[in-house]
Formats: sequence, C-alpha cells, structure tokens
Amino acid sequence: MSERNIFAVCDLDVDYAYHFMEYLSKKKNIPFEVRVFTSAAGFREYVKEHPVELLLISEKAMNSEIREAKIGQILILSDGVVSKGYEEYPSIYKYQSSNQVIREALEHYGDGVGTTAQTLKLEKKKMEVIGVYSPVGRTMKTTFALTLGQILAKKRACLYLNLEACSGFEYLLERSFDQTLGDLLYYQRLGSEQLITKMGSIVQSVNNLDYLPPVLSMEDIQSTTAQEWISLLQQIIDYSNYDVVILDLSDSVSQLYKVLEQCTRIYMPIRADPVSQAKIHQFEHTLQVWEKQMVLDRIRKIKLPYHRNSKTGIGYMDDLVWSELGDYVREMLRTEREDG
Repeated sequence: MSERNIFAVCDLDVDYAYHFMEYLSKKKNIPFEVRVFTSAAGFREYVKEHPVELLLISEKAMNSEIREAKIGQILILSDGVVSKGYEEYPSIYKYQSSNQVIREALEHYGDGVGTTAQTLKLEKKKMEVIGVYSPVGRTMKTTFALTLGQILAKKRACLYLNLEACSGFEYLLERSFDQTLGDLLYYQRLGSEQLITKMGSIVQSVNNLDYLPPVLSMEDIQSTTAQEWISLLQQIIDYSNYDVVILDLSDSVSQLYKVLEQCTRIYMPIRADPVSQAKIHQFEHTLQVWEKQMVLDRIRKIKLPYHRNSKTGIGYMDDLVWSELGDYVREMLRTEREDG
C-alpha cells in the first residue's frame, strides 16, 4: 500500500489538540494521514524521519527549526491577529468549528501554495456506487436518496452527490454555500492535481453524511459530459476514503446510461399509475435497444411509503431517518444483506 501524504497538527494546548484529533478521526474525506502533536519538540523529531506535506501549527509552537524543516506547506493556527514574523504563512483562526478549520486548511492546500505534491492513489476495497434514478417524477427519489445516505453513514463513510439541474438544497437545508459541485467541476476542467483536496474543502456534512452542495446553475449539469462525470467519480474512487457514493441522478445528466453503467446497484422509485408505468416501460425498452442489459440487471424498483415532511433545515434531515420511510430503508437493507 502507498504511504499517504502527512497532515500534521501541532498545538501546545493539549485539550484543543486532542479535541481536534478526535474530530479528525471521524472525518472520511481528508486525503491525508493525520498526525497530532502537543509539543514542538515531538513534532521536530517526527519531521526528521517523515516528510510532512501539510502542517497546521499554533504560533506558540512555531520556531526557526520548524520553519527550516522540509514541509510542503505551513499554515498558522492563530488566536487572532498573526504575530510579526509569521505574515508569510496563511493563517486560520483556531476558535471556530473544527469543520471550518479543516475546510480552510484544505482550501489553502488545494490552491497549491508552496507545494507540488500530488494526492496519492489509495489501495483499498472496492467502493460501492449507488445510483438513484427514475424516469418518473414525484417519486420521492431525492427523499429516498438522503434517507439511504444517512442510514448508511451511521456505519460507513458515505458521500452524496446530487446531479439534478435544480435541487433546491439551499432552501431545503436553509443555508447558503460558498462553493458547490459546480466549482469542483471547474477545478476538474482546469486539470487540478489536487482535485480531491479541493473537494475536501467544499464537502459539507449532516448526520455523518457527507455531501457536495449541488450546483446553483442548471447549465453546470447540462453542460457536463458523461466522461467528465465518470472521471470525477473515478478520482473519488481512487483518492478518497469513502466506502459508498450515492448518485442522485436526473434526466439532465448527459448520456445518463453511461453514468448508470458506473453504478454497482441502482434504485428506481416507481409509481403505479398508467402514465408512470408507460414511462418506465419506455426507459427499459430504450436500454434494451442500446444493449444495456447490465444496467437493467442492476435496477431494483422500489415503491416507497408516502412520507410527508413540512420541516426544512436540519429538522428535515432528522425526520427522514426516524420516519416510516427510514424504517422502509432499514428493512430493505436488512433483506439485501440476508439475500447476499
């Protein structure tokens, strides 16, 4: 197995350092091996034998020896205003959420300041790619995908990607996002060597489920080719720590069947009315004409229990897990495990 790039954190405040370490141990989207130090001397000894790619260090721990050590990039973990002598280094305010500290650190690193190292390819077990798609509207497709993601995320590292032209996430979750999947697609087109690191600075989490904020402009989905989606997915498979990726797919995805071919299983929420059934038959017939039997074989049709949720924000997400729909998903997964 290839050794991973080292992300070191050095802070003399023991409580802060260990709280930070506990948080990092739960994060699955950081493309580094993390080491936490509570003394400058301990870190100096470590860096003599181990190349460190990214160092997040408090001002009190910083010294001339560390400044001269072979470190890809140094970021100052600041109490407020950075002291004179350290202005050359990017700084991050330490007394904010650990998630925000990590996002800012990865954003600085992804900008390539002072480093030329590439993210190392990981050797790991096969990642599961779950597609959720239906040619029928109003089937609770996204509701199901978010419920499934949260339940899987209780035990596995799970990433949710919404590939709809108009997801409504900012309104659904009652929050705005500085960067979205659209930005990641932009970095990919630039040929960024630190794409997964940039992804780490964009990823958000809710109830252990990581997600990339969906695009704000429908053109970002419609103009992205199937090969670009496949390339992005392959980088996530090769360079991230995720066990499961959930693709919430829509008809806006170019050459949708090519993306569906990347899925290890596909859930298709359906409805029983004649119009819905006609659309499903046409979709299946099209796949048969295109000789995409492999995609057809991986589709599992599901008829979801009605779920009414008037909440928004985190309350919406919480409600999904403990609803009748959540019970349905847990039973579905249990049955699948028993069936092998």
